[in-house]
Amino acid sequence: MTQQRTTTVVVIGDELVAGHGDARCLGWTGRVAARTLPSLPDSRFYALGVAGEDSVGMSQRGMAEARLRFDPHTQNRLVLAPGPHDIDAGLSTARSRLNLANALDSALGSEVLTFVVGPPPSLDRDRNRRLEELNAGFADVALRRGIAYVDTFTPLREHGAWQRELTASGTGLPGQEGYGLLAWLVLNRGWFDWLGVRDTAG
Repeated sequence: MTQQRTTTVVVIGDELVAGHGDARCLGWTGRVAARTLPSLPDSRFYALGVAGEDSVGMSQRGMAEARLRFDPHTQNRLVLAPGPHDIDAGLSTARSRLNLANALDSALGSEVLTFVVGPPPSLDRDRNRRLEELNAGFADVALRRGIAYVDTFTPLREHGAWQRELTASGTGLPGQEGYGLLAWLVLNRGWFDWLGVRDTAG
């Protein structure tokens, strides 16, 4: 029987990738990794978050950071998780789209399979209107390239548990339940198909 090849998964994004605000320090990436390991026991996960990072920073460091962890003898996969910070940086949606496109094209040029997780909603209605546009722009960039995109904004915008945790934290960050919701969305929006395995833990 042929031994399954090791899979290296690098996740690039902001503080949500790092799990800030999670008392268990898992974030959504740790939860996704734990659910994935039964299906890919030899997989390696690297969650590389930078607090407050916008799409400019993500695009500049995406493949550079990933290459430091990738191995020519493994299946190398890249997850990009652009957050909401383009709004704070005053970037236009067109510029944000271009930044994500550049990051994805760099990965495609290196024949690295990529997966994109979009930004979740906030509690502020004005900010959410801008986030809705940003989310739609990111989704379009990914889908035009045939890359799986997880829309976390739409299902969580009116979600009671998500709103409750953001309110309770006072920091705009979710807690354990919120990160669990993000992980569930990722796992149920094409994750295992992207990895080419069945969910044996489900």
